[in-house]
Amino acid sequence: MTTPLGRRHFSALAVITSLAGLSPAAKTWAKTRPHTLLVVGDSLSAEYGLKRGSGWVALMEQRLEVEKMPVKVINASISGDTTSGGRSRLAALLKTHQPTIVIIELGANDALRGLPLHMTQDNLLAMTRSAQAAGAKVLLIGMQMPPNYGQEYGARFAATFATVAKATKAALVPFLLKDVADGPNAARLFQNDRIHPLEAAHPVMLNNVWPAVKKLIS
Repeated sequence: MTTPLGRRHFSALAVITSLAGLSPAAKTWAKTRPHTLLVVGDSLSAEYGLKRGSGWVALMEQRLEVEKMPVKVINASISGDTTSGGRSRLAALLKTHQPTIVIIELGANDALRGLPLHMTQDNLLAMTRSAQAAGAKVLLIGMQMPPNYGQEYGARFAATFATVAKATKAALVPFLLKDVADGPNAARLFQNDRIHPLEAAHPVMLNNVWPAVKKLIS
């Protein structure tokens, strides 16, 4: 089925097709026009239990400014959100913000609530395809479950993100908490609930995400 092109798509197409006839200054503007980056996540991205401005999304925004990358960051993350919740609110977010990049960091709460993995995968697929249909590049942020969930379930859960990324050709960060949850000092990097990372862990989380974000921007 053919998806109708919106006004923003025609505008972008016009810029691309007429680029050869633009002045040098206009060409520079067309190539460096600001991005809008939308983050749709859960408590790991919503600064749960942290002071404002210390989570990895805020740190990413600060790094973008330091590196002089013209990117507007919209953090639409909600603590406790699931892939179903993210899917239900994504259309409105896409319409309101018209992002060029969408980061999806959801799925952990699905597993914690024992929701079927096929449901999580279907929701992530739908969200990714909706964002791509709206003209945005997508970055999926993967998660892993603690060992007490069982090796088989853990492997299937982690593979969900890779499966969606492969099916949609989206970018992928396999594990947001790499070198945090699986490091030698893991217990020292989490809040008392042993679920949410402390402020000290968020620069590490950003380092896990940053290479993929920078690649999408450039």
